[in-house]
Amino acid sequence: MESTSTVLRQLRGAQKTAKGVSLYSRYVNRPAGRLFTVGAYRLGLTPNQVTLVSAAFTFGALAGVVLVRPGPWLAVLVYLGLAAGFALDSADGQLARLTGRGGPDGEWLDHVVDCAKMILVHTAVLVSFHRWFALPGDGWLLLPLGFLFVAVLTFCAGLLREQLGRAAAPAPAPAAPSSRLRAVALLPADYGVFCLVFLLLGDETAFRVGYAVFAAVHALFLVLFLGKWFRELKALRAH
Repeated sequence: MESTSTVLRQLRGAQKTAKGVSLYSRYVNRPAGRLFTVGAYRLGLTPNQVTLVSAAFTFGALAGVVLVRPGPWLAVLVYLGLAAGFALDSADGQLARLTGRGGPDGEWLDHVVDCAKMILVHTAVLVSFHRWFALPGDGWLLLPLGFLFVAVLTFCAGLLREQLGRAAAPAPAPAAPSSRLRAVALLPADYGVFCLVFLLLGDETAFRVGYAVFAAVHALFLVLFLGKWFRELKALRAH
């Protein structure tokens, strides 16, 4: 079996394009995913097994949000679980490219887990608000529902944009150079950055405000993304 340094070099040469990726995913999540990939490779895990391990970390952390009264120690554990789950979500694809063991079943499973994650993270916040928080008013319970709507619509619309664009233009265009300004601008919309809000879980007010700010920012990005994706798909009709 190759050395760790050899596997890491192979992984660095098998990364997805950096276009449309935030600085967090580029410089934090993908490198962390590479380390998990090396571990999974040495353990003989398949990409699908890594996906399931990712789900276990994510769903375990969200179970803590629902079942345990918020506190500083819970905030740290939840964040670490969500961050590890996100890094492992990157590792399954990297392992598939490294071993050549990817396939439609793996892509399907990855999307199913991602969709479940989008639904459960905001459902967990809603339940936590109801069970543990001394909310100023019941209207706060609508915030996770609104964030859930934004997250799921963004996920589904983005996935459809990718699939319909691929079907309409099967010949891939040359990849444009990645923009650092765009990578910075995308930081607030990155799931890994969003997970940082759970570090505030020990302070009810700070968490509510932080969560509300992320909800507003993601709603703004949704509007921008929908307009962009619609224009791109409409432009494909001319080809």
